[in-house]
Amino acid sequence: MNQDSPFHGAPEGAPAATPVSSPPVARRVALRVEAFSKTYEGQAAVKDLDFQVEEGEILGLVGANGAGKTTTLRSIAGILPLQAGRVHICGHDLVADELSAKRELAWIPDDPQPFDNLTVDEHLQFTAALYGVEEWRERADELLKTFELTEKRQALGGELSRGMRQKLAFCSAWLHKPGVVLMDEPLSGLDPRGIRSAKDAIARLAREGSAVILSSHLLELIEELAHKLLIVHRGEKVFAGTLVELRTAFRGAGGGSLEEIFLEITETKDP
Repeated sequence: MNQDSPFHGAPEGAPAATPVSSPPVARRVALRVEAFSKTYEGQAAVKDLDFQVEEGEILGLVGANGAGKTTTLRSIAGILPLQAGRVHICGHDLVADELSAKRELAWIPDDPQPFDNLTVDEHLQFTAALYGVEEWRERADELLKTFELTEKRQALGGELSRGMRQKLAFCSAWLHKPGVVLMDEPLSGLDPRGIRSAKDAIARLAREGSAVILSSHLLELIEELAHKLLIVHRGEKVFAGTLVELRTAFRGAGGGSLEEIFLEITETKDP
């Protein structure tokens, strides 16, 4: 099984993704990252990164290739060991209380690799057992319907297309109602209907109280769904806040798309 495994589309005519409303002001911090750094062979991939995500909040993680996004997400997920800094997931220290922290977590990589010899249904049954979800069948059926996998429930993991693997990862991640969800390019491989279903489901997940980190090069997606932004460049945080605050900081309260401002920021930061 690939180390990025998550186990550690809406019907025709369905409405477009529902815009995400701002979460209530007083919410518990679900994910806190403090002074996180990571090096590879003496080269810094991430440098002293601090940020937090509250319950019901979607944080858009933005950066160019090599900016440290995936390294950060994999470290929070516990796939990569923490070298420096601290991570708290729903109040649990990832190092000191790893099991409790990971029980609150779901991880969706950009190319999930399910077990070849388990059916879609068996993957969900396994996930329910892993997280101790007793009344899982009804929720699993709803998720399969949402992501158009009902007719694939007896298909083996090794038979699934890239898009179907992505949809199965969503179902598995959603099943135990995680407190924190990490997504690395979650829409890759999905068809247009699958993308619409996924966007609706991500927005609904936040409304139900989960804290979400959404990392994507699709900046229009980030603009549409994220309550706040975290922009990283060459492993360092260059901005954290809302899109309105970003425009004020870099355009003097002027307009501009996230793409335009992101390109402006990264160009000025490059030598």
